[in-house]
Amino acid sequence: MRALLLVALALLLAGCASGPRHELHPADPAAQRRELQQLQQFGFEGRLAAAVGSEGFNADLNWKQQGIRSTVDLRAPLGFGSARVVSDEGGVKFTSSRGESLTGADAITELERRLGFAAPIGALRYWILGVADPARPATEALNADGQLSVLEQDDWRVEYGEYRSSAAPAAARAAARAPVLPRRVTLTRGQIRLRLVVNRWVW
Repeated sequence: MRALLLVALALLLAGCASGPRHELHPADPAAQRRELQQLQQFGFEGRLAAAVGSEGFNADLNWKQQGIRSTVDLRAPLGFGSARVVSDEGGVKFTSSRGESLTGADAITELERRLGFAAPIGALRYWILGVADPARPATEALNADGQLSVLEQDDWRVEYGEYRSSAAPAAARAAARAPVLPRRVTLTRGQIRLRLVVNRWVW
């Protein structure tokens, strides 16, 4: 009996130490999409390939979402350089690798100058999760698994080529509860073409 009590206590402590798990529903894609639209904290590390006509660049991309605050770090070769973009209720702030800091309309103008297009930062926080921005009308097409395959919103066309479970190897035991999220996303608008590859989701 004492041995059984010790085992039960150990299991209880292990459960407490594991912390809260994500209660998303990968078995129900529609329910998962609704929950992802409400997700307040997440991040990812990946790669961005951007092309505008015959011009383009590649960059490492780190995204951190905390509520409505988006923090985006871009590391690209000479020409674009490295930069951090923060978007929140106060507007947009742009900081270059040289320490140059701009806010508001100046930040948006500088970011657009470097990218060569107006970045859909506000909507992208939803699109990268495989859901539409709930604040705007959208046209959606689903794949056989009930996930978004094509999304059209704000004059952008977003295509999803691959989905994977977001569970990290260390959390493999929770894989059954981990959300299935996009790994490859292609965005087009006129001559603008963006390709995003997510290497790792961060929770």
